[in-house]
Amino acid sequence: MYKKILAPLDGSGMAECVLDHVKAIAAGCGVPEVVLLRVVEPVSSFDIGELAASNPKVATQVEQQEEEQHRNTAKQYVDEMANKLKMEGVAANAEIITGKAAEGILSYAQNNQIDLIVMSTHGRSGISRWAFGSVADKIIRHSLIPVLIVAPTGCRI
Repeated sequence: MYKKILAPLDGSGMAECVLDHVKAIAAGCGVPEVVLLRVVEPVSSFDIGELAASNPKVATQVEQQEEEQHRNTAKQYVDEMANKLKMEGVAANAEIITGKAAEGILSYAQNNQIDLIVMSTHGRSGISRWAFGSVADKIIRHSLIPVLIVAPTGCRI
């Protein structure tokens, strides 16, 4: 049924809680490929603050260095998670992309023959959900691909 599962990870323990579900689905359904995806959001001049206002050229260089560092850290992280799955018999690959989380996940899934997206919710509700938004909610609302949302126990904030 499923040939390729996408598991977006954001570096948090709550996101990693989906990995047990991914392993079970992969084993039970004989899934030949699991992709662990980390979306790295671009660093903006706003994040660099006063430097951007005083010296835009230097700020651009700092932005590029920060972005490269974030990409390297993200790549190491998803590589480590994929290696853990491989040691447990799951054919896992690690991918990173740059962009906004929800849009990046949806685009990757649609362009890479993904059959199922398995992701965690951080469990926000009420005002915190309104303030921070919900990547999972955006994925559920806009995905043309089936989505399995895992709500980790004890993670409501």
